[in-house]
Amino acid sequence: MKLLKILTFIFLVGFTLNACNGKLPGADARKFPADPKERVEQNMKAGKGFRLSDSLNNSRSRGSGNFEFASSNELWRATLDILDFIPLASVNYSGGIIITDWYSDNETPNESIKVSVRFLTNEIRSDAVDIKVFTKSCNNALNCTIFESNENIVQELRKEILKKATLYKEQNLEKIKEENKDYKYPNIN
Repeated sequence: MKLLKILTFIFLVGFTLNACNGKLPGADARKFPADPKERVEQNMKAGKGFRLSDSLNNSRSRGSGNFEFASSNELWRATLDILDFIPLASVNYSGGIIITDWYSDNETPNESIKVSVRFLTNEIRSDAVDIKVFTKSCNNALNCTIFESNENIVQELRKEILKKATLYKEQNLEKIKEENKDYKYPNIN
């Protein structure tokens, strides 16, 4: 047991010393400009840094931090608003899916629908959501058939979701413009 501890210690010390003698990534001075302002700009372009003024500006428009929540996704909000008349069975923002429960109105009690919406992108465009509508038709409580509904319902839902999402996006842009109208952008040379 004592021998094992000694060998482990020697291995860790050797590994640590070997790592210190190796080349560090990004340590080649020829690849970086000597001027600090140029280094900052190069790092910003490569996505390796941040500006405090950008962070303050973003926190004003979206709450604190850089987190994106469901309330800031226009497609997600629009879909929930359009489907607000149907009880929801499963809602998973991180998985990008909304599934409703079976819904039936009083006019057709033997027929009910279920809607499934999958989000393929956060961009507002016609192929951003995959919508499936299923219809369950029952003769009695034990004799039901389930089939995918016609494309007209899907197209109508997609059109309404995209229309409402576009409206939300325009409202968000107007709000951001209004909040930042007095912001003075720094002059970077």
